[in-house]
Amino acid sequence: MSRLTRYAITRPVPGSITNCQLTHLARSPIDVDRARTQHADCNAALQSLGCTLLELEPLDEHPDSVFVEDMALVLPTIAVALRSGAPTRRGESASVINVVSMYRDIVSIEEPGTVDGGDLLHMGNKVFAGRSTRSNAEGLDQLGMHLERAGLELVILPVDDCLHLKSGATAIGDQAILCNPDWVDPSGFGDVQVIEVDPGEPHGGNVVRLGDTLLAGNHPRTNQRLTEAGCDVHWVDMSELGKAEGDITCCSIVFEAMA
Repeated sequence: MSRLTRYAITRPVPGSITNCQLTHLARSPIDVDRARTQHADCNAALQSLGCTLLELEPLDEHPDSVFVEDMALVLPTIAVALRSGAPTRRGESASVINVVSMYRDIVSIEEPGTVDGGDLLHMGNKVFAGRSTRSNAEGLDQLGMHLERAGLELVILPVDDCLHLKSGATAIGDQAILCNPDWVDPSGFGDVQVIEVDPGEPHGGNVVRLGDTLLAGNHPRTNQRLTEAGCDVHWVDMSELGKAEGDITCCSIVFEAMA
């Protein structure tokens, strides 16, 4: 008998991650072994929280390839094959889309449009999209047309102070967000509950919502704020991948489908 299963697409940390793209952070040494251990811990947490892993082959020729989220937006009825704003990352897409196409019909962002998955936050009948250095007007226009056909609304928010929208804001409920207001203006999300990150933990706004549980990074004061607000928080240390401007959401594409 078929059953609804939660999947998480992931890819191993490449040895070349030390040559990753950087936009807002200064380059600092990355311990590849430690990054792989942290990534494995994240995968284990995803599994413990109910995800079935779909693990891709490594792409050592692509330093940022562990950050699979940027390649596709998987929605309940369709998936969008994205076109990265970093030209050197576009070779990562095909292997991700090959897996996604087993579960969803695919539509695509075409040249000259660019959209990174890290800029896209699906909440209810809306997709919030960051207009950033990685997601341009042409790409967001195309995305809006795809979403309209799927019965969803696109809301575009400016992102200037961090790499992606979800670097600074992620969903923690149907009408609630965790946000770093110095990076993303929470008013753009409308009438939702807002929990702000602790000021000393600017990267704490990135969490994955898995049913009633949040998978978070090692940001203890921010995580305590979430706990005090009634959230069930499970955390893992992703600090080494943080040196590559990555975090929890970047390392997986989570969706549900019939198994």
